[in-house]
Amino acid sequence: MKKHLLFIQGGGQGAYAADLKLAANLQALLGFECDVLYPKMPDEGRPVYGAWKARIAADLSALEGEAILIGHSLGASFVIKYLTEEKPSKPVAGVFLLAAPYWGAEDWEVEEFALRYHFAPVFSDIRPIYLYHSRDDEIVPFTHLERYAERFPEAIIRKLDGRGHQFNNDLFEVAQDIKTL
Repeated sequence: MKKHLLFIQGGGQGAYAADLKLAANLQALLGFECDVLYPKMPDEGRPVYGAWKARIAADLSALEGEAILIGHSLGASFVIKYLTEEKPSKPVAGVFLLAAPYWGAEDWEVEEFALRYHFAPVFSDIRPIYLYHSRDDEIVPFTHLERYAERFPEAIIRKLDGRGHQFNNDLFEVAQDIKTL
């Protein structure tokens, strides 16, 4: 049976095109055993969580069977926010978060994007949760990974070296982890 993945892009002008390379790489690595749905999020240059939430909900509903959610950068933090505030319309077979910014950290105070303080218990029915971050990420500080690791002690943490914010457009580790589901 095919796995169905919903890949949520990062934010900022040109993010869809930049993350398209990640989604395409993941599809190539996973082959025909998976379908990677990669929707363009509304107004990527000036993201508004409510609009992205509506798009995530609609695309999640359109998937067949269990869903695997993947988010990069802002998309990763919006996947977390969505899952902590909404009941997904489909069972979630796994969550894969790449270079997720931790909103509320110093210099990352954006109230609209921030999570509720006690959000981790909402994830009690969702396993596995994977967190990936490169130590040399030039956009999202590596310390954000540690903040999420504290909040999700059950998460599987992948600390990478020399991959930058865009993971050198190579999601080999993510694909290998998805194949274990």
